[in-house]
Amino acid sequence: MVDMKLKKSLLFTLVLLVIAVLIHIYSYNSIRVENQYSTGIYPAFSSFLRYIFGWLPFSFGDVIYGLVILWLIWKLAKGLKALLRKKVTLKSFATGLRKAFHALLVVYILFNLFWGINYNRTGIADQLDLKMAKYSQEDLRMINDLLVAKVNTSKTSLVNQQLKYPTNSELFSKVKHAYTNAEKTYPFLKYKPVSLKPSIWSWVGNYMGFTGYYNPFTGEAQVNTLVPKFLQPFTTSHEVAHQLGYAREMEANFVGYLSTAASADTLLHYSVYLDLFMYSNRNLFDTDSAAAKKYRQQLIPDVMDDLQEWKRFSKKYRNPVEPVFRWIYGIYLRRNQQPQGLLSYDEVTGFIIAYYKKFGKI
Repeated sequence: MVDMKLKKSLLFTLVLLVIAVLIHIYSYNSIRVENQYSTGIYPAFSSFLRYIFGWLPFSFGDVIYGLVILWLIWKLAKGLKALLRKKVTLKSFATGLRKAFHALLVVYILFNLFWGINYNRTGIADQLDLKMAKYSQEDLRMINDLLVAKVNTSKTSLVNQQLKYPTNSELFSKVKHAYTNAEKTYPFLKYKPVSLKPSIWSWVGNYMGFTGYYNPFTGEAQVNTLVPKFLQPFTTSHEVAHQLGYAREMEANFVGYLSTAASADTLLHYSVYLDLFMYSNRNLFDTDSAAAKKYRQQLIPDVMDDLQEWKRFSKKYRNPVEPVFRWIYGIYLRRNQQPQGLLSYDEVTGFIIAYYKKFGKI
């Protein structure tokens, strides 16, 4: 009986490993992934998930995450208790390791089948036929010059109109309409049905440093609604891009820009252009700090006030755990076709420069 159970367990392990290897082999061909999975299977499947969970007024995925964390804490406490009472045998330890390995393999397989294969697609640059060449200092100065003007103009408009920041539902509606407009030019950005939720764990996000995230198991996009309001529109647009299958962070940033640029909403414009300016300004700072500072000094006082608010917010929630989380997340990004780790977000600058060179606008 014991041998039979062990054989079944090993067979199950083998089956899971074979499936994982097949996924890896399939993902190796980016053109195949783009044509079959990312623009074929995935859009239909992700829409199905959003139909199931999108109508809920809360994030079902966040509830699941919470329950899983509680279960893991309970299992850890139970294991430590057994260890202290010396009830852990070599056999029970090996069984526990096998079960943990099975669980990790199942999560890996589901993650990739539900969404993760998108990391290997050719992506938005291919869809728009952008020439993604290495950009120069002159390119960086050019894009900083354009973006600082966009930031100042949109902020001035917001101040003059005395526009108030929207509620969560109003913000999500604005982003939905932005994608509806973008779809007219880019049919592959069709976003229906909608599944945008305030994160139940926003307060945790403040300490861990995240402003939003996508749950590939439920198709829901969550936004940290406790961060400064001017950050939330771009975060929301970014998370919708993840829902549409743009897994890499720089691509999600760029798709978020495309949707916002198709909108007439000044609030969305300000949020996206401010983020893009910060990315491009950091890129410029790495090669020409004096020029980067010069462009930053051109920001109008109202924008500088927002940046100070952002700085105060980050300082308030700074803690020893955040760098550890960011390090782990950086490893995750590098393992998923983003060798720059957390700096992958900044790589949206290359997309914006290539887009401007082709279309003459941002």
